[in-house]
Amino acid sequence: MDVGAVLIKLKKDTLANVDVWRQEIEQRKAEAIQTLQAEGVKVESWFHLELDGIDYLLAYMRADDIAHAQQVARNSPFDIDKVHKQFKQNWERVIPAKLLVDLENND
Repeated sequence: MDVGAVLIKLKKDTLANVDVWRQEIEQRKAEAIQTLQAEGVKVESWFHLELDGIDYLLAYMRADDIAHAQQVARNSPFDIDKVHKQFKQNWERVIPAKLLVDLENND
């Protein structure tokens, strides 16, 4: 199982677009979950944080193979993935995170 996270610096004055994107994903949750299944993704979580007046997103993923999941997403036939690709226009910079510890309780 692969685990990954990135910190995404948002372009200035795009926070309202984050809420529009979040609402779209929530309203189309079943479709979004279908894309996760197609990509082999078990968990995808998104967080917003503000540091020194700058807005960031933190994206976390747990998948069978993250590289494969990203490849499937790039070629996705799902309309909801088009929404996500358009949302990426709000991103200024993607900063990969380095996994230090990964604990999982399988009980």
